[in-house]
Amino acid sequence: MKHRLAVVLGVLSLGATCLAGAGPASAFSWKSCAQPDGPADQQCTALSVPVDYRKPDGARLTLRVTRLLSDRPAARRGTLLVIPGGPGGSGVDALAHTGPALREALHGAYDLVSLDPRGVGGSTAADCALSADDRDVMNLRSWPGSGGDISDSVARARRIADACARNGGAVVSSYSTANEVRDIERLRQALGSAKLSIYGVSYGTYATAAYAQEHPELTDRVVLDSTGDPDPARVERGWLANTAAGADERFSDFARWAADPAREQRRLAQRAVDVRPLVLSLADRLDRAPRATTTPNKPLTGSILRQAVQQALYSDDNFLWLAQLIKAAEDPHTTLALPPGYATPMPDRDAAVYTATQCNDVNWPSDVRDYARAVAADRVRHPLTAGQPVNITPCAFWHTGPADKPVRITSDGPSNILMLQNLRDPVTPYFGALRMRTALGDRARLVTVDHGGHGSYLATGNACGDQLVTDFLLSGHRPQTDVRCQA
Repeated sequence: MKHRLAVVLGVLSLGATCLAGAGPASAFSWKSCAQPDGPADQQCTALSVPVDYRKPDGARLTLRVTRLLSDRPAARRGTLLVIPGGPGGSGVDALAHTGPALREALHGAYDLVSLDPRGVGGSTAADCALSADDRDVMNLRSWPGSGGDISDSVARARRIADACARNGGAVVSSYSTANEVRDIERLRQALGSAKLSIYGVSYGTYATAAYAQEHPELTDRVVLDSTGDPDPARVERGWLANTAAGADERFSDFARWAADPAREQRRLAQRAVDVRPLVLSLADRLDRAPRATTTPNKPLTGSILRQAVQQALYSDDNFLWLAQLIKAAEDPHTTLALPPGYATPMPDRDAAVYTATQCNDVNWPSDVRDYARAVAADRVRHPLTAGQPVNITPCAFWHTGPADKPVRITSDGPSNILMLQNLRDPVTPYFGALRMRTALGDRARLVTVDHGGHGSYLATGNACGDQLVTDFLLSGHRPQTDVRCQA
């Protein structure tokens, strides 16, 4: 269970049916919502919030809220809000998969609470009515053509932006970090908690930091696990761009694993230094001649292989299936199967959340030529990701500007934040976390874990990092200075 913690929190979740919203809730009525393979005592309720906080008496939507009560009431000290990653991570799913590990580590010190953000899971949702092709993960991730051409990406980005403007309405326009911060505050009030302790992962660290910046007096103990650069001019866009360097830094771990003599038949090369050229050469060959797969009309291309590499770098647990995919793709006699998630399009509501949050948070450049130049340069610097992190997205053609300016994270506020960061994170690379650390100043301490992958607390098996976070959440004690934990 422990190794799944941050991965589950950081992955875009699949949606469920939405709930209808009514008037504001003065008190919660909790009902059982135990999830498959989750704790039997998980409960859920509904929180009504305005679609637009500037129109508090206008249309409303409903957020699904979930909790796991402390299993040791005598030890309970407060509420720990778990904010999943994404954009698009489900809090209900997060607690179902990670609640037991958190309970065990924290000895019942907290009621664990989370929520499905707007558009996610059991919360009110709208969609953009996108075609299945435009909801394909390879298109939503905006991979350039095999030679770096972005003309198809430009056309698709414009088409998606137009569809969201035409079909998404006010609900899709409300998907933003600023509104998630407002929703969290409304949740705190409804829970009757004087203060919230918060554990945020991946994109959830930005929402957490923004809440702590906006409401410093309402935060108790705050943990940021796997953090991106908070530069208000580049949130979302900068995070995507940084994954190119993040993948390069992390790939060395897979290369060492794949060249280990102990792997026997799963070994890809005699030396770690040979693994990267092998993967790049295979991707280039698949660009020129895609391989048929068990999914009709869906061959394995070089871009799908590169995307699979990015996905696998999230966790060491993924290295085996990536090595198997590479070996199979090298063998012309093997029948290939696509990795999970590549054979079917993303649900429309999930595509809307993923896209709209990025576009509603900050203004994106609109000059197509600049994107083309950026892709050409990035393909040379970072061939593993082949220009995808800087390619054009629907945000370049988004029809509405951000309703709120991105929050500038500063050192103003209580010294109650502990950051935990893997040294080789492919998604929120270390250099971005250092910028968050600098912005927070003495408000934060940084625990650096000499490990690869995305997500650290109760995820990598690093006893040093885990213990420092646990001690902080239980006692409030932080290290006097930043700390490095060895592997």
